[in-house]
Amino acid sequence: MSAAATESRLSGRTAIVTGAGQGVGLGIAHAFAAAGANVVIAARRAETGEPAAGEIRARGGSATCIVTDVTSRSDMEACVAATVNQYGSLEIMVHNAFRGGTGHRFEDATLDLWEQNSRSAVWGSYYSAVLAFPHLQRAGSQGRLILLTSPAGVEGSVNIPMYSAVKAAQRAMTKSLSKEWGPLGITVNAIAPVAQTPALAGAFAENPVLKERVEARASLRRIGDPERDIGGVAVFLASEEGGYVTGQTIVCDGGSFMGL
Repeated sequence: MSAAATESRLSGRTAIVTGAGQGVGLGIAHAFAAAGANVVIAARRAETGEPAAGEIRARGGSATCIVTDVTSRSDMEACVAATVNQYGSLEIMVHNAFRGGTGHRFEDATLDLWEQNSRSAVWGSYYSAVLAFPHLQRAGSQGRLILLTSPAGVEGSVNIPMYSAVKAAQRAMTKSLSKEWGPLGITVNAIAPVAQTPALAGAFAENPVLKERVEARASLRRIGDPERDIGGVAVFLASEEGGYVTGQTIVCDGGSFMGL
């Protein structure tokens, strides 16, 4: 595909990407902007969100930051309203933001940890879906909802069981909404990535052996790049080419998990 064709795949469309101040969310935001979309960086902190939007604009893309706490319905309502007010429409909603915690055993986990995991992943997904829905419905066959889940939500985890549970809930929501919204032309999909992020870099710094294990498990023997590897999948799902894919979890981890 030529550079010009790539730049026009999402031309004229507007996307909100939650948690796009860094990591996978930022990679997806960059990829969307490179494909021609107007991108809203919905970040909890302006300290990360504003520079992220600035990076996109410096590359010639269209982006703005709206400070948003995805666990707050009023914040999400304000984000969606401001987006539509500025750009005139909303075709693509991507919920990526997550606040969890450190590794834990299920019997040692606290209610506070469950609250933190579930509110950002499950409630954040709910707010993203229900508040974007009127605009996605208006967009018809261009309407897209993409949730960022995890391979842990597919195969489980002995080290982060609560994280696995809420990520599995996102997959179930993806399937249910794809059936409900399919007749309207809206597609709903999930991406389960493994990619280089600040959180993963921190884990590797604490446990250098972990990096070797993660790379060795992947068939491609490398960790994904948020923009090139994960962002490319998100652009496909958001574009016309991905218009017949719905209700699916795309595991994008270099060939680590092959159980689907």
